[in-house]
Amino acid sequence: MDKLKMKSKDLTKDNVERIEKLFPNVITETKDEKGNITKAIDFELLQQELSEEIIDGNKELYQLTWPGKKEAIVMGNTPIDKTLRPVKEDSLNWEDTENLYIEGDNLEVLKLLQESYLGKIKCIYIDPPYNTGNDFIYRDNFAQDRDEYAEESGQVDEEGNRLFQNTEYNGRYHSDWLTMMYPRLKLARNLLSDDGVIFISIDDNEVHNLRKICDEVFGERNFVASVVWERAYAPVNLKKHFSENHDYIVSYAKSIDELVCNGLRRNDETNERYKNPDNDPRGLWQSDNLSVGPIISQKVYEIITPSGRKVLPPEGYCWRYTKKRFEEMVKDNRIWFGEDGNNVPRIKRFLSEVKSTVTPMTIWKYTEVGHSQEAKRELNKLFDGKAYFDYPKSVKLIKRVLELYTVQDSIILDFFSGSATTAHAVMDLNAEDGGNRKYIMVQLPEEVDEKSEAYKAGYENIAEIGKERIRKAGKKIKEETGADIDYGFRVYKVDSTNMKDVYYLPEELDQNLIEQLESNIKEDRTGLDLLTQVMLETGLELSLPMETREIRGKEVHFVAENSLVACFDKDVDEELIKEIAKIEPLKAVFRDKSFSSCPDKINLEEIFKGLSPNTDIRVL
Repeated sequence: MDKLKMKSKDLTKDNVERIEKLFPNVITETKDEKGNITKAIDFELLQQELSEEIIDGNKELYQLTWPGKKEAIVMGNTPIDKTLRPVKEDSLNWEDTENLYIEGDNLEVLKLLQESYLGKIKCIYIDPPYNTGNDFIYRDNFAQDRDEYAEESGQVDEEGNRLFQNTEYNGRYHSDWLTMMYPRLKLARNLLSDDGVIFISIDDNEVHNLRKICDEVFGERNFVASVVWERAYAPVNLKKHFSENHDYIVSYAKSIDELVCNGLRRNDETNERYKNPDNDPRGLWQSDNLSVGPIISQKVYEIITPSGRKVLPPEGYCWRYTKKRFEEMVKDNRIWFGEDGNNVPRIKRFLSEVKSTVTPMTIWKYTEVGHSQEAKRELNKLFDGKAYFDYPKSVKLIKRVLELYTVQDSIILDFFSGSATTAHAVMDLNAEDGGNRKYIMVQLPEEVDEKSEAYKAGYENIAEIGKERIRKAGKKIKEETGADIDYGFRVYKVDSTNMKDVYYLPEELDQNLIEQLESNIKEDRTGLDLLTQVMLETGLELSLPMETREIRGKEVHFVAENSLVACFDKDVDEELIKEIAKIEPLKAVFRDKSFSSCPDKINLEEIFKGLSPNTDIRVL
């Protein structure tokens, strides 16, 4: 019977184990901070294993580095003793919904989701803080002050004299931003399915650095596109040189070979190009060029039009088809010579025979996907004319992303949720095509300015506004469409672990702590709190159906029927264990405190061996 760790996944340990499978000879041993023997990697030997030449000293490499990169890697891999706690009172349709809204630092949330959503996210869209030279909210423990940055980056000499003028702030801000983004992107990549894709909104300040760290995290080969979004339509005349009216949306695949683009649905404007001037029974068509390059000698020949005119392909070109194939197409009425039969021949492309979608281009005009002002107006309408966000993204913009790369049951993640435009777009698209896409929104509960309209309206932080936006948007979509889709969401908040410190630090116990050992679980935690943390560790999605039943006077929790059955009450007797075992759960979880003695715990295992031998039994 295994004991649950009740903490986030240790990614460093996982990485060491992966390397050991490939190169067992590079594994060595070392002592950790507590003096315990632990596995380690001989990096010099590993480097040699990956090189065809003898490694002798450092070499200059093509790579992106900055002060704080190593700290960012460590921070991304280090496990945390935290959990997600359900907040039913803030949720909408808790029992039936499959959508999630999570409040907390997204680095911590991404770590907590590593087991439950590993390889399950089809599409990630994020709109991270644009680095404009100001401090931003996501300043983790690695952030440096100006003097520390200047010293580490070599901008001051040993005496503290400044070597560069007016550059230290820019460098520090780039480093802070990169260090903030790097571990989050690495953790996000783990969550993507093999055919998954990430889209990242960004402006000119960091697009160059974003491309470089994404090349490193996702692989340069998996770059999909850098879309230019026309976010504004009118110039700002106060600008000295150029009035920027674009943002970028950088996109990378988990694996470019697995990624499938759905294409864009054909619109009326696209179809208007198709006519039927000769009343062809096959329907609407448009003409296409018959000549192509470069020249292939067999495809250069004279064509005589119905009017008697002789036509050759333009200089440097040939016809698209051989003469035999061309004659077959003429007989099939697939060549157009113009209404008077005297034009240069062209191919007839029938609307009924073309794809139902078109390939997207990399410039997205505001007339197609909206602009910032339009998005702001739409959001203001939801909140009765109040402006709570200055630069929200357009719902149509995010919908285009979803249309291109999601299917009807995809999971979509946005871990910089902001005004929750992504959740709005998911509901809008589901209502439009009957899909069952599910979203996970993650937002730091950043406090709003006390002078702002949002604060005056009673919203204390951005997360509160985001949740209300989803409620209002869902109500509006339902009223306008009547669509029977999932309008609800479950709310979770990042909090300290449910377990007392003694659960993790037994070596630090002394006689004075005996009274605290009566329970290893914090007094203010509920059964649903414990169930959530167990689901996170055992790899079950937080959107799965949950049910609590009373069996023999005890509270028993069920996840997805018998996928997980858990009882955290004290004094669990043999009859209750038999009742649970008869259900044949895939996983069964109890507390150590549920049993009064070791023989009782052994009896638990024996009962399950007899009634449900395939059940994975865990304790906490």
